[in-house]
Formats: sequence, C-alpha cells, structure tokens
Amino acid sequence: TYDNASSSTIATDESVEEEKPLLVEKGRSREDEEQEEEEEEEEAPVEETNEEEEENKYPVVVRLTPEQMSKREETELKHIVFGIASSSNLWNIRKEYIKIWWRPKQTRGVVWLDKKVKTLRNEGLPDIHISGDTSKFRYTNRQGQRSALRISRVVTETLKLGMKDVRWFVMGDDDTVFMVDNVVRILSKYDHRHFYYIGSSSESHVQNIHFSYAMAYGGGGFAISYPLAQELAKMQDRCIQRYPALYGSDDRIQACMAELGVPLTREPGFHQYDVYGDLLGLLGAHPVTPLVSLHHLDVVQPIFPKMTRVRALQHLMEAVNQDSASIMQQSICYDKSNFWSISVSWGYVVQIMRGVLSPRELEMPSRTFLNWYRRADYTAYAFNTRPLAKHPCQKPFVYYMTKTRYDPTTKQLISIYSRENSKSPFCRWKMNSPEKFTSVVVTKRQDPLRWKKSPRKDCCRILASPRKIPTTLYIRVGNCQEGEVTEL
Repeated sequence: TYDNASSSTIATDESVEEEKPLLVEKGRSREDEEQEEEEEEEEAPVEETNEEEEENKYPVVVRLTPEQMSKREETELKHIVFGIASSSNLWNIRKEYIKIWWRPKQTRGVVWLDKKVKTLRNEGLPDIHISGDTSKFRYTNRQGQRSALRISRVVTETLKLGMKDVRWFVMGDDDTVFMVDNVVRILSKYDHRHFYYIGSSSESHVQNIHFSYAMAYGGGGFAISYPLAQELAKMQDRCIQRYPALYGSDDRIQACMAELGVPLTREPGFHQYDVYGDLLGLLGAHPVTPLVSLHHLDVVQPIFPKMTRVRALQHLMEAVNQDSASIMQQSICYDKSNFWSISVSWGYVVQIMRGVLSPRELEMPSRTFLNWYRRADYTAYAFNTRPLAKHPCQKPFVYYMTKTRYDPTTKQLISIYSRENSKSPFCRWKMNSPEKFTSVVVTKRQDPLRWKKSPRKDCCRILASPRKIPTTLYIRVGNCQEGEVTEL
C-alpha cells in the first residue's frame, strides 16, 4: 500500500513540474525579465537606485494591524461540535453525566451508540446516532474490544453529518464532563484554519509508555480542527486497516495523526484521570490552566463527600456557572499570626495546615489517590506528587465548597467552604489549631482577561474577622499586586 501511494505521489509531482513553466519573481515573463536586465545595464553608471523598484522585486508581506486582527471573529461555542462515544448497555447510567454539562439549544453535538435505545422527549441531551458498520476492519488485540474501531471513527462520522460553520470537533466519552466555557477558551487560542490535534496524556506513566506520550486520551477529551478532520476522513479507513493490533480508539487516532504528520498539542486542562480513590490531591493543586474536563467519574470517589457522584458534579457546576475561568485555580498564602499554610482551590476546597509548607510543595498534588494499577507507587505518575502527611499535627483541615453566589452590591463572588465533620487527630504541638474555624469565606472578583494574560496564580490574603471569637476565616483572592510574593 505504501509503495503504490508513494509511486503515484512521485509521478504526480513530476507531471506538475513538466507542465509548469519556470517561475520568475512576481509572476513576470522571461521577456520582461530580459528587458529589465538591459535597463539595469544602461543605468549602471548611475549609483542612485529607485527604492520603489527595488522593493517590488520581492514578495510583499502584509501585516495586519491590531484593529484588523480584532475584527476576526473569535471562536465561540457555536463553532464547536462535540462527538460523544457511548454504548447502549451503559447509556441509561452515563447519560446523567452528559446532562450535567450539556446546554440544550446552545451546545452542538452527537452521541454515537452501537444500537438504538429508548429515549424520552425533553431530556436535555444531544441527538443520538448509530455508528456505521465496522465489520470490514480487522481487530486482533486479544485484550481489547472491537468497539474501539467504532469509537475511533466518531470524529469522521460527525464530520460527515455536514454541520455548518464548524471550526472544531471535540471528542469525549459518555463519562466525560466538560467545562464548556473553558473548552472555548482553550480552542480560541488556536487558528482553526490550520491542522491541530489538541489534548493531554494520561496521569499514568506506565499507560503513556504502553500507548504513547504523543497520544491524546479520548476520555479526557481531545479537539481536532475542521481542516484536519477533513484530511482524517479521507484516509482514516485505510489507516485503520494498517493497525489491527492496537488496543483502543485513542491509539488508532494517534496512529493516523502520525501518518498525517500532525503532533499532539498539549493542553493540561484535559484530564483523563487514570487513577483510583480521592481526587482531592489532584483537584486541590490544579495546574495554572483552565479546567477543561474530568473523566473516569465512575471509578473515583465523589469529588464532594456525602454526595452521589452525579450530585457532587452538579454541586461543582454551581461554582463553574459563576466563574468557570477560575474553577479549581489554586492560591497559596500564610496566616503569619498562627503560622499556618493555606491552599485555596477556588470553587472546590480550602485546606489549612499547621506549620509552613513552601509554595513549591503545595503546588504538588498530595497522593490522596492510587495509580491505575491500584498501587501507592509515586514513580507511576507522569508528574510530581507529594506524600500524605503522617504526623497528626501536619494533617490538613479540609473545607469543601458549600455555596457560591454573586454579590451585586460589592460586585464580588462569595464562596463558602465548610469543614468535614471528621474528628481531627490529637496534636501535641503548642500552637493554635485551625479546628476553631468551622467555615472559610473566600471573596474574589471575576477577571474576564484571566486567560488573555500570561499564566499566574492568584494571590490570597487573610482578612480580619469582624468577631472577637471568630469561627469563620475570611480570605480574599485576586490578582497579585506589584511586588507581592507568596512568602511568610
């Protein structure tokens, strides 16, 4: 197959070269060129040159002014189409995750199933389509499932529906929850007219070695620009036939991207979450980038305690709907009078720790989770982590978000975080305990230009309490001022 394709390509190139005349600058003929050379010889004794003629010899580079560039329509939600991979046997369970983030009459997209299912009207879900027949494709991986072939063609089949005014296709699983506005923020950074394959790797170092560090994981979601989707559609069926031994849909997509010569553009806000256990450590120390997606929500614990998985995500969306740009963004500060270290993951959790932990430590996720093979092996992750505190005095006091609202009077967002009811371990240290605080109130202002600037964490400041015997800690989060440093 490769030899035939290569030979036909070479023949085509040669025929083009034979038909085309020798090109000259600015598309001029040979006669014009010779005449110009004679004129130059006649004018040789004169040292002055005509600057206008000199400039016209070279291609003209047109540079757009900032005003002209601003007129280019920015990418909006209407330009993005979601392709969601699902299966008929899991649909009744997984559709509840889609309802959390899907916006009827705003978001565009399709769910692809293996066969028809019963549906209800006005469920607030995308249209359902049945995937095409993949029986003609070989599949030889003994550990995987043939459904990988069907799922690998989701982007191509969505393209063939012929939707208008599309710039990006975003692929996800039925248990992927997208922060829709942050999807728009990320994709608006890139020129949709060029080839882009955007996503992120797994949290598991072993998974990345086994599959590829150059592969975007479909569960975390990935985006393909419209022209790249067109090129993929032309060759994908041939490409799939060349890789029958691959395990899943993600690696088949990446194999085709490799044949097209398009690398992975990494955006760490897409989260595969190949982990088990509690996501507190990961979500409490999110990287400085918009949170785009969450995945494997059936595998990990509910992100808020004493809630079902679906209810916990619905609760998170209350904060997302107030300020999606800031959700999970970490701020670090110190209570100097009490000698405490404080980490705020806005819209999710506040953690207070006795003693001083440096920002370098606090921005590393604590290992509240196990790796994909259910082992507490810190070498198995594709990023730095820190161990859980063993000393009872160093265990964090954890306050989860209970409410977020906008105050029109002060034009601020007010989020309230309440402490878990779990009893704190006995500590012999002769220092104040955060145990006296039953809640934390965090105030902040929305920053519409947050991701238009160079990335930087917000700074947080401890505010004075209005009560003599305070039971609530007050914190303000916002842009760092000139000279402001996170230090004790």
